Amino acid sequence: MKDVEVLQNVHDYPITPKEHGTEFLMDHRHLWIRSKKQHAVLKVRHTVIKAVRDYFDNNGFTLADTPIFTPAACEGTTTLFEVDYFDDQKAYLTQSGQLYNEATAAAFGKSYAFGPTFRAEKSKTRRHLTEFWMVEPEVAYAGYEDMMDLGEGLILAIVERVLADRPEELKTLERDTTVLEAINAPFPRLHYDDAVKLLQEGHAKGELENNFEWGGDFGAPDETYLSNQFGKPVFVHHFPTAIKGFYFEVDKYRPECALGIDLLAPEGYGEIIGGGERAASLDYLIEQLKHHNLPQETFEWYLDLRRYGSVPHAGFGMGIERTVAWMCGIEHVRETIPFPRMLYRLRP
Repeated sequence: MKDVEVLQNVHDYPITPKEHGTEFLMDHRHLWIRSKKQHAVLKVRHTVIKAVRDYFDNNGFTLADTPIFTPAACEGTTTLFEVDYFDDQKAYLTQSGQLYNEATAAAFGKSYAFGPTFRAEKSKTRRHLTEFWMVEPEVAYAGYEDMMDLGEGLILAIVERVLADRPEELKTLERDTTVLEAINAPFPRLHYDDAVKLLQEGHAKGELENNFEWGGDFGAPDETYLSNQFGKPVFVHHFPTAIKGFYFEVDKYRPECALGIDLLAPEGYGEIIGGGERAASLDYLIEQLKHHNLPQETFEWYLDLRRYGSVPHAGFGMGIERTVAWMCGIEHVRETIPFPRMLYRLRP
């Protein structure tokens, strides 16, 4: 170096070596991301996203991104952000690109969408954001078991890439990499019935406060308990039809069970993949729309996918922020995206 030029002489920088509260740091997120730890988290995020894209691009998938403005919900409007559209129309910020993915999978065979999604849940847990990024593959001529195979391959590819490309960042984050290094195939695959038994046994032993009943959806303590039994990601499948979306295929031998899958990450990070097999019957879907109080006229284009050349197909969604939090070993997803949006945070 021959010379140094001072571009700016800064005084009273807001973030100092002293301890700052979370709210203060989030108010100054535009400056906080310059810090070493936050820099490391966002570098890991970059690598996770690159690994995801490479995995699908190298396995014959076509990227076909889906709309952010949608005319209707996938699963009801209670957790959607409603916005004014032209000519007094109402639109919603997307919860998921899945329904559109089904159209692109019918056209290309294997497609995926990757972009922001929005959930108007009034949740303040460490696992929730109101705006987050999700990758959603969809595959023609596939079933729920194929999605477990695909999801397992995706997670293994992400773990391998992060360990290989981000050792310094993981060291900065003081991540126990032995946990990630121990993750290998096959991942356990647990029927919902068996998951319920495990949870009930945990309650009987005093390890779980609530006694889980068949038909319920897992809460954070349930997901954590189940994943801790195996020490690596675990799939749960055949969830009750009543707690799944209208578009799920059902088990023909047990119609009370949907052919849905969740992948639960270890170390208490919860569900990072959710999906399953899509219903093939036009009549069944029409019946389900009525059952869920969804307007059929808004979904006519979706029903066309069953009227004109339908094939068995399946897919899933994986949340980027929860996956990054798990890779980094950090507690809250708010640090895994440059500028998080949460229940009480819209700035900066």
